[in-house]
Amino acid sequence: MANSLRTLIQSRQGKTFTLDLSGELVALTTRFTDELMSQGLTKRILTLVSEISVTREFERLQKERGLGNEKHRKEVADLIKECRQALADSLFSWTCQSPLSKDDTLALIGHLETVTAQADGSLDSVSLALVMALLYCLDVSFIEQGTEDRDGKFALPLLTERQYVSAVHSRLMDSQPWKLPGLQAVCRLAWALSLRVLSQLPQALVEFTEADEALADQALLGDVFLFMKEGMLGCESFSQEEFYIRRVHSLITDFLALMPMKVKQLRNRADEDARLVHMSLQMDSELPSSLRKDLDHLMILIGEFYSKDPFGLELGLEFWCPTESLQHTSLQGSYLGMALQRPPHKQVVLSKFVRQMGDLLPSTLYISYLRMLKGLANGPQCAHYCFSLLKTNGAAHSDNIQGVSGSPVSWEHFFHSLMLYHENLRRDLPNPDSAHYRHPPLRGITQREMEGLTSFLQLLTTIITWSENARLALCEHPQWTPVVVMLGLLQCSVPPVLKAELLHCLAAFGKSPEIAASLWQSLEYTQILQTVRAPGQRQAAGIEVELNEIESSCEEYPLTRSFCHLISTLVEGSLPVNLGAGLRVPGFQPYLNFLRDSVFLPFPTRAYRRPAEKWEVADSVLEVFHKLLRDYEPQPSDFVQEIVELQGEQVPAHKPPGHSIMFHLLNDSPMLALCLSLLEEGVRQLDTYAPFPGKKHLESAVLHCLCLLDLALQKEAVFMDLLRESQASLLVSPLEQLLQGVSPQTRRADHIVNIARYLYHSSSNPEAAFQSAKILRRIANYPNIQIRLVGDFTHDQAVSHKLMAGFVECLDNEDAEEGTEKDDIDSQKKVARIRHETQIHILNLLITSLELKAPNLALYLLGYEVKKPVSSTNLQDPGVLGCPRSCLHAILSRLQRGTEKRSGPALTQQAPHLAELCYQVIYQLCACPDTSGPTMRYLRTSQDFLFSHLQHLPFNLPSELRIPANFMSWLMKTAAIELRVTSLNRQRSHTQRLVSLLLDDQPHAQHAADGESGMEDETRSVSGFLHFDTVSKVRRKLLSVLDAIDFSQDMPELLQLDFFERTQIEQVISNCEHVNEQGHTVCNVKLLHRVLVAEVNALQGMAAIGQRPLLMEEVNSILQQVVERNRVRRSLSAKRHALQSWRSLVETLLTACPADLIPADERQLIIRDLLLDLHDKVLSEDAAGELMPIVAGAVFTLTAHLSQSVLSEQQQGVGLEASSGFASIANSALHLILRKLLDFILSTGGGYQRLRAHLYGSLLYYLQIAQKPEEPDTLQTAGKAMWERLTAPEDGFSKLQRENLAIIESYGKALMEVVCRDACDGHEISRMLAMAVLDRILSIDRQNQWLLYICNSGYLRSLVESLRQDDVALQSLLTPQPPLLKPLYIFESKMALLTRVAKTGQGAVELLRCGLVAQLMECQVFDMVPDSDAHRYGLAMYRDRLLKQAEISAPGDSAERREEMEVAMQQVCANIMEYCQALLLQSSAQAQFSICLFSPSGSEPAGRDGARTDLSSTVPSMAYSRVPSLGLVLYLLKNSAADFFRFHQSHRQSLGKLQSLDQLPPEELKELCQGLVSGPGGVEKISSVQRSLLAKRRLVQLINNRAKLLALCSYVIETCLFVLWRHLEYYLLHCIPTDPKDSLLPGSTLYRSRLADGRGTCRGLSLSRVSQQDLDLLKSDMAAGFGEALQRKLLEVEGLYSQVRSRYTFIQALVRRIRGLLRQPKS
Repeated sequence: MANSLRTLIQSRQGKTFTLDLSGELVALTTRFTDELMSQGLTKRILTLVSEISVTREFERLQKERGLGNEKHRKEVADLIKECRQALADSLFSWTCQSPLSKDDTLALIGHLETVTAQADGSLDSVSLALVMALLYCLDVSFIEQGTEDRDGKFALPLLTERQYVSAVHSRLMDSQPWKLPGLQAVCRLAWALSLRVLSQLPQALVEFTEADEALADQALLGDVFLFMKEGMLGCESFSQEEFYIRRVHSLITDFLALMPMKVKQLRNRADEDARLVHMSLQMDSELPSSLRKDLDHLMILIGEFYSKDPFGLELGLEFWCPTESLQHTSLQGSYLGMALQRPPHKQVVLSKFVRQMGDLLPSTLYISYLRMLKGLANGPQCAHYCFSLLKTNGAAHSDNIQGVSGSPVSWEHFFHSLMLYHENLRRDLPNPDSAHYRHPPLRGITQREMEGLTSFLQLLTTIITWSENARLALCEHPQWTPVVVMLGLLQCSVPPVLKAELLHCLAAFGKSPEIAASLWQSLEYTQILQTVRAPGQRQAAGIEVELNEIESSCEEYPLTRSFCHLISTLVEGSLPVNLGAGLRVPGFQPYLNFLRDSVFLPFPTRAYRRPAEKWEVADSVLEVFHKLLRDYEPQPSDFVQEIVELQGEQVPAHKPPGHSIMFHLLNDSPMLALCLSLLEEGVRQLDTYAPFPGKKHLESAVLHCLCLLDLALQKEAVFMDLLRESQASLLVSPLEQLLQGVSPQTRRADHIVNIARYLYHSSSNPEAAFQSAKILRRIANYPNIQIRLVGDFTHDQAVSHKLMAGFVECLDNEDAEEGTEKDDIDSQKKVARIRHETQIHILNLLITSLELKAPNLALYLLGYEVKKPVSSTNLQDPGVLGCPRSCLHAILSRLQRGTEKRSGPALTQQAPHLAELCYQVIYQLCACPDTSGPTMRYLRTSQDFLFSHLQHLPFNLPSELRIPANFMSWLMKTAAIELRVTSLNRQRSHTQRLVSLLLDDQPHAQHAADGESGMEDETRSVSGFLHFDTVSKVRRKLLSVLDAIDFSQDMPELLQLDFFERTQIEQVISNCEHVNEQGHTVCNVKLLHRVLVAEVNALQGMAAIGQRPLLMEEVNSILQQVVERNRVRRSLSAKRHALQSWRSLVETLLTACPADLIPADERQLIIRDLLLDLHDKVLSEDAAGELMPIVAGAVFTLTAHLSQSVLSEQQQGVGLEASSGFASIANSALHLILRKLLDFILSTGGGYQRLRAHLYGSLLYYLQIAQKPEEPDTLQTAGKAMWERLTAPEDGFSKLQRENLAIIESYGKALMEVVCRDACDGHEISRMLAMAVLDRILSIDRQNQWLLYICNSGYLRSLVESLRQDDVALQSLLTPQPPLLKPLYIFESKMALLTRVAKTGQGAVELLRCGLVAQLMECQVFDMVPDSDAHRYGLAMYRDRLLKQAEISAPGDSAERREEMEVAMQQVCANIMEYCQALLLQSSAQAQFSICLFSPSGSEPAGRDGARTDLSSTVPSMAYSRVPSLGLVLYLLKNSAADFFRFHQSHRQSLGKLQSLDQLPPEELKELCQGLVSGPGGVEKISSVQRSLLAKRRLVQLINNRAKLLALCSYVIETCLFVLWRHLEYYLLHCIPTDPKDSLLPGSTLYRSRLADGRGTCRGLSLSRVSQQDLDLLKSDMAAGFGEALQRKLLEVEGLYSQVRSRYTFIQALVRRIRGLLRQPKS
């Protein structure tokens, strides 16, 4: 409440600040707060501030047991303090904007009278806020700023109410002392200044304004400036509030500007005091007691106040009046370009004060004046002015006659004094030549000189830190040579404090890289740290001695700290490789050894007078290590031992310092141990939540340790790879293994736990938490460590709770903000960004861990079971059944925020990247089999997560997001899983809800519950009233998600290069590419930058140096191009991912959800919409080609479903009315889909062949829609009369087919070209599908347009000629272990296409012209049949064997395959018999002249089972055993008759089943479906409606198959009878038998010649002798075979079948003739 009060008051209209709010809102809050004030708000606030105290509240809470652990206590204490602070701030904000009334002001003064200071003399932040409130009450400075507000907009009671002024005046003049006299003095001073301003106004209140002098005097007596410095500036919160700073600034500057006489008095008084001091020093008497130090205090106050500038206001500029026109580029001051204008009076007065105070400065004020200058030099412009002042001071006095070295406050004087000190102190060194000097040596520096020198060095440091010009000007000054003098002084015996200041000053000089390089050499030369030991030297010298002997005994370490600071500054610029060359092994190593072995390792064991200094030392040295390791990149050269020559000896060279630090961190070294124990100590100290000395530095040291570990983990892989390759003899261990070691302090392996515990302190230490999360994420990549970590994390219950709370607190933090690196100017933004990065790292840690096997960290952090099986977890809301708040709860609560509003989840707007990772975690939990069950149950029941998020799709993304976010993808994938799972579990209501949300095009009454009915609802109700509601349709959710995926992608332009070779640059770029964590291929920009810069640096010669800037510019443009490329790749990948997810969601909806959830008509409309939209997007001009494959896949699935849906609808007997066209989907829509599909095929151009395979598949499915479904052949009627058929109206199928063909032909040659090209060449699947498409189109193309094209353009010839390659491929298939069966499938497709072509006369002619027959004859694969003797067993045997083979080879094959084989076999038999019949008829019309094809043997072949019994064994005497016997024909006749009845029986049964389909038992239905559904358990998954449709389709198939077989059987029977009759007639009536004795007579050739007549080959020649015995045997065998039973059967066949066909009574006639032949007596 207090906070909201403060916010309300801050938004008031007023004189000091404004917030960016609308006028109405401001007026509203102003009115409301005015009411509060009139009800006594001020007094209430003051009483509350006095009453609330932490101790009192804690006592009450303790009594009620309301306090928990240290963290809770600290949070409660902070809360209470925050309440008091907010109340005080409210009052302060009020007075900033508008003044308090008289009573309220007096009440405030009354409260301040009783305020006391803290232990260190400063005010606490609450009292400070109230003091500032009073100061703003008495503030009249805004009157000077402008006249527009003076006319009473914020009429001050100070200006208008006499009573107000008199009451305040008398209260402040009251001589009663306050508890804090200094505070009273401050208020009096402020009042005095207000009165002084009032006295200058026309309606001056003279009786009061006269008293301003007296009040000021009283204030000065109360040590006003001393109190302001100690009491107000000493308060921590003073520098955190801009308006405090501004008010105190105006107080100080008003005093100097408005009371110049007072200032003059102070100066005179100070001069007088200085004389008295001087006299008493000369006479060695006591200092007089009446000394006042007011001016001293004022200067020190100014110095202190302006030396801190947290808001970068540079208020000190008011003290500098630009004398010359400062048209300097780096100085954008308030008077830039206006130098001719007179600066304001106040500024002139203030700058005069600064200058005059420096004139003839008494020695007592010297240090205070320097300190004041140091404060006023704080800032880039101020430093420049101050530098100029000190320069001009020296110049003005340099031509002084007496040779006095000018003003004591000038560079001339300072540096001259430094040089003198150096001269004198140098003589003090034990020097053998010292006897030559006349002067007695000076003994050191007095304390007073020490302070003066320190102040001067601090001023110098401030100026050169801020101003680079000053730095370079001073450093290069030929006479002063400050760097040399300072380094010289460092070698002399001066106190460590002074040396520390000198080192700080050198560090400030070292900020310029050009100075730093020479500074390194000077540092080495002067041996401040001894790196070269002289041969005869017994003891060490330099800083090491000072540290071990002087500083350690004093227990203070200023010199060591400043040395670390200097090194830290210098290593930032560069590390000279050849440092110390010639005298020692060159390099940085001695400095590193000193820092590590003498400073870092012993720091915990040294004694410290000031406890905080321990952590300051650690912090400063760790900072150097951090910088060294940060800038180190492992190189192969680091692992080769190089040798340098030193004074004639060969000695090993030093490695880079980063290498040395890496080596120490990758071993169980003292350095690593100390870092880890420091982390342990740090977390232990932080867990106390108590302030302790050096806390800030401890936190900083801990942060450096964490950064070191993180950098080591980051670089170790490269380091160890290079080490392995170099085969050097170094031994290192991976850091992640060392971190699992046992801690010597706790005797437990808890290093990683300690690192993780920093997350618990993320609120106070965001950076440490960030580094901690980063380290954990790096370690999480190692699966073997995860299992141990889970054990370590859960080992101790208390620690486990803390760790979980730490992770959750980081994720819950709402101050986190996504930002770019550029936002870091503002510290708050920087912290917000760090918090955000921490959350990203934690989520990535969860994602990485979830991919590893259980138990892993993610399962523990997300609240799953790690001790029991994961799937047994029962997730609950936090607090239910003792369930702690886990990371899953944190993620869900972040995602759920805003879902109840219209705008959707807030996180997707504020932090899209974070939202994406959150959704990814949820998806992974749902997709992983172990976690899926518990997660989805929890999301469904207690969160209703998916529905509440899907209803906001597509999310409105912030426009500045250049890469489309992936969170929609993860959400859609999760939704697909949910739909699948709920469908499988038969949770219909859940599935129905999601399906209707995604697919409905009727508006939902969404969001009505949250009272946000808004405009839409109102308009809808109006339209409902007017009955317009039927029109209002909304876009389907799935389609609007598709709209949100942008198919266009701006591609980066090609590189324009002047210097580099493009191909080489592209090569380098591809070498720098790697696959990142998200699986994108991106270029490593830093690596590329290093490679290119190295290339530029390698260039030699003057020309190269001249071109360097241009080269670097080109390098920059290359890098920018690569960054852009990376962005494009990420963007495309995100779009691909989104589209893929959309596709899987669509496919799940259509495939996995129960079909009856979406009615067939609705389903077709949905598919139509999806198809049309998809095509529109993919066919737009700027659609990215990378997205096409996914679209093609989706189009394929959708077309398949459309085809299926239309077919099933027709089978149920719906649709087909001529009006609406086809089924529920109109013909026009189907045509549109076809057109778009063909456009898509053509738009793919030459490439994308595999993609077209999908499109051909879609086209086939589409064309299938217009294919007339099979109707059962009932064998009842012989079909309609021809006339009826011709005059029948066109049915829907033919109409659609005709229109389809018209559309296809409208695309002309372009489409033909693409399909034909794909059919002839390319990927196997594309070729097969292209051939299938050709086959399909040829079958409907009545005009033969396509056939003509194929023939004329040579594609048909190409196909025929390719059979030769197929032959080779097919031969390889007949080897025992054949490779893939691809060639077989291709061959089948090709033959099917050629068969289709051959079915038309024109096609057949073309095929013969192309030489198809010759090609097929040349194919050797047909000769490779395993048994080439097959024809010897005759036709029927071969048929039987093939049938058997079919049965044996395909027990698991589908029944369809067997039926195909049966038809094929019957067809072969029919064709052969037809051939025989044709031969007989061709040879002669009468039997006596016709040729004989079969030998006169009536015995049937033995071995029906196909065993290899040779026919010759049954008739051994016959010489013509090679010719098939008539018995074979008879055998075929019998078999065909038997088959006929079998098929007829089956046909009748199937027909019966078809007519009573509804009554069939479920088992039988299942069995029927099995033939059409592949895969085990496939039938189980389909719905009952679908099942009966499939059964019907299967039955029609069976019936038609049997009808075909019956036709073939009947034909075979008829031809067999004819052949039998013809042969019997010849043999029994016309044949003249030959006896064996005439075998050699020439007359016996009559039969021979007739047999050979008309035959291409003379196979029948061996039939030259037929004996009487043969003929008798034939007659008896035939009479036996062609018995009564067979004749009856044959007549029955005719009765059953041939009646409805054309050749009725044919069989009857033939049977009668044969019977007659067999019965006639021997002639």
